[in-house]
Order: sequence, then structure tokens, then C-alpha cells
Amino acid sequence: MSNVLVTGGLGRSGRWIVDRLASDGHDVTCVDQRSAESERPNVDVRVADLTDRGDVFDLVGAADPDAVVHWGAIPDPLNHPGGEVFENNVVSTYNVLEAAGRADARVVWASSESALGFPFAAETPPPDSLPIDEEHALRPEDPYGVSKEAGEAIARMVVRRHDVSVVSIRPSWIQYPGEYLCLGNEPPAEGVGNFWSYIDVRDIASIVVAALEADVDGHEPVFAVADENYADRPTTDLFAEHFGEVPEPCALDGDESAISNDRAADLLEWEPAHSWREAAEEDVDGPTV
Repeated sequence: MSNVLVTGGLGRSGRWIVDRLASDGHDVTCVDQRSAESERPNVDVRVADLTDRGDVFDLVGAADPDAVVHWGAIPDPLNHPGGEVFENNVVSTYNVLEAAGRADARVVWASSESALGFPFAAETPPPDSLPIDEEHALRPEDPYGVSKEAGEAIARMVVRRHDVSVVSIRPSWIQYPGEYLCLGNEPPAEGVGNFWSYIDVRDIASIVVAALEADVDGHEPVFAVADENYADRPTTDLFAEHFGEVPEPCALDGDESAISNDRAADLLEWEPAHSWREAAEEDVDGPTV
């Protein structure tokens, strides 16, 4: 891979992805709603409205990327009207993935664990079984979660139409070294929407790289979570306390995450490298985009 276009590249987690790709020697076209001067000679920042099909098709056509990382989105349904969240995320995903398919570029994009339907549910139900894997049903009831479910349908369409590969990464709650907001929760009542899971932003960057480098055929959704919960307690105890029972079948041990990384390990040869136990207090230089 030599030429990668990244949408949402100036966003909080997008900057870490752009920084990692640039550090690995790729030429990166960083697309965002605002402009910035990059400190890296191999990062070209471009401004575009991802909901404008002409903007996106012109930009992708001009960049002619080998790969597209679509990370631009409204990241939750809490601070914007629901219709705006849905329309922005679905239209932008269609535009970017369709343009990538026409350019014969492989795609990695940010779906979400929210597609399952748990994080923003009015009343969180227990999962069907533990650990949760990619075969679990998607039952979102909020505009963000359903925008990600729709995005995965778009991904499958693009694969059928253009015969490119698409990896839909479903991250858990992204945390930043030295700033682990998840640790401010008081489980089990708090954090139940994602079942006390999380992931370090550096592991997000590494799974994007792994997805770009892997031999993937068609569309593959993969979860991306840390190996353990952030509550420092057995995960089954948390379920028993909050729901009054543990979903069955259950194959969890100790504080193992309620969401499985097995497909990412098998398909992408990826494993998370960071835990809250060390990362919460780390002093790490941020990305230089």
C-alpha cells in the first residue's frame, strides 16, 4: 500500500490513524471538514463535505488511492438531532465507499459496536450469549447504531458491485493514553451499554493497518476491543449483578471482555497491545499530523 485516503483524518481518533500510516511510509490524503497544516511531508490535508457526492467523487478520483479508510462520521446520537446523525453517516458512507469501489481501492471503515443495539438502547437488554461475536444479531434502536448497520449493508453492496474488499471495524469505547474516561464509571450500573469494554486508540490505529495489509475477500465485520473489561472484576459477576443472570451459553474467564476479538485475530492476525492498567497513566506524545 502506498497511497491511502483517510476521511475524518483530523478527528480525535482519525489523527492517530493518519499518524500511524504516515509513520509507516504511506502517502496519506487526509480529508476533513476543516483545513490544517500538516507537519509531515507525506500527508496532504484536503477539505471536503463527505455528504456532497460531487466533492467526494472528485477528491477520490483525483487522489486515485490504493486504499480508503473511512473514519469520518458523527460519532454518537447524543449531541445532534437523530435525523442529522442518520443522514450524515449513511450518505457519507455511501459516497465514500462507492467512490472507493469505482477507484478499485480496498476499504477499511468505522462501523461500531453500536450496530448491535446495546449502547444507546432505552433499556439495555442482555446479549444472546457470551462472548459476543460477529454472528450476534444487530438490533439498534437509535439513529447512530442503525446508521452503522446501514453502512455495513452499503459495504456489502460495494463489494458485490465493484469486487473490492471492505473491512467494517466495530470499535468499542475508544480511550486515549493518559485519559481513560471509562475509569470514571462505576460498574455495573454505568458502562452497561458496551458491557464494560473499551479499546486504546493506538490499537485502533494498529487494527486499521492490519485490515489494510490482510488478505481479505469480500466484506468482513470485525470487533476491536481490549482483551479485558475496565472494571477489574470478573465479567460474569458484572452481568449477574446488573441483569440478575449471566447469558447462556457463556465462555468467559475472569475479566475477559464480553466482546470477542477472535475474528480479528484469525482474519487480520491482530491483537490489542494496550490495557487500562498501564495506559491510563501513560504520558504519550500525540500524533503529529
